[in-house]
Amino acid sequence: MAKPTFNDIALRAGVGVATVERVLNGRGGVRPATVERVIAAARALDYPRRLPEVHRGLLRIEILLVRPETGFYARLSRAFERIAATLDPTVRVHRTFLDEADPEGIARRVAQREPRRAGLILAVPDHAAIRAAVAGLGPDTPIVHVVTRAHESVGELVAIDNRAAGRSAAMFIARMRQRPGTVIAVSHHIYEVHRARLRGFSDYFAEHGPEGLAFRWIGFTRDDRRVAGDLLFRAFDLWPDLVGIYNAGGGNTGLIDALRRHPRGRELFFVGHELSEATEAALRDGIMDIVLDQAPEAQARRAIDLMLRRIGLLGMEPDTRPIRFTTVTAESL
Repeated sequence: MAKPTFNDIALRAGVGVATVERVLNGRGGVRPATVERVIAAARALDYPRRLPEVHRGLLRIEILLVRPETGFYARLSRAFERIAATLDPTVRVHRTFLDEADPEGIARRVAQREPRRAGLILAVPDHAAIRAAVAGLGPDTPIVHVVTRAHESVGELVAIDNRAAGRSAAMFIARMRQRPGTVIAVSHHIYEVHRARLRGFSDYFAEHGPEGLAFRWIGFTRDDRRVAGDLLFRAFDLWPDLVGIYNAGGGNTGLIDALRRHPRGRELFFVGHELSEATEAALRDGIMDIVLDQAPEAQARRAIDLMLRRIGLLGMEPDTRPIRFTTVTAESL
């Protein structure tokens, strides 16, 4: 194969040829983050000469997540851990769980400059303080958002099509719940992805809702199992004809427990998200009817591939289409 040229390295690293020449000839005057990208690109292309010495672990990818107690984020974290073990030893992946209820603390961690990062992967809420911190990082820090955007325009997003997930949930209830009555939806209010699911759910009922089946109410659970259970018991009291529920967020365990305890619990058609031990058991015993799984393992793989591409270690441009979610029923377990 032909020897890689400075132009090849420049294209791979996303810099100019003059910058490559300065880095590889040790002439200085280039920011450390850019030096890292150029050297990573040269290594990836097997540039046949001694490269400037860099300390090992130079390419540090930091991943910030929340809610380690949930099945989804635990699966996402484990997937990142498994992928990190397969990467070149010059790449270090650091995972940190932060408090979802402390957006200012998350923002401070996002804005942190030391230790220096090659890139930042975010799975955190959308909040003004976090958005400002992301915007302040500048172009030298590639950013990939997973699950939901922490900033509306900075960085790339790896996620399912959440509006399509909400529409799918509505379609399942509308077509599979034969008895007429009231349908409700519950969610966490702080995530845009949950709001997108609710918009899709509502739009489907507005466009295709069958006669006699009405989507009437949205409740907010904060993804707290106790709040979710109490809310569902109140909904049973409010609507004696309640026949369907869609959980666009977390808190499945609280809803599952409430449905098991309530005398009318098994009459509801229940669609929720994320396959876990609890939702699998609920599918098997008929408490849940359909689970829409976000495939966190696929999201982690895509996020790492995008980051490796942005820092010059992956030649092929990864797929940027939404991750396909999986529909799970008792029959497919």
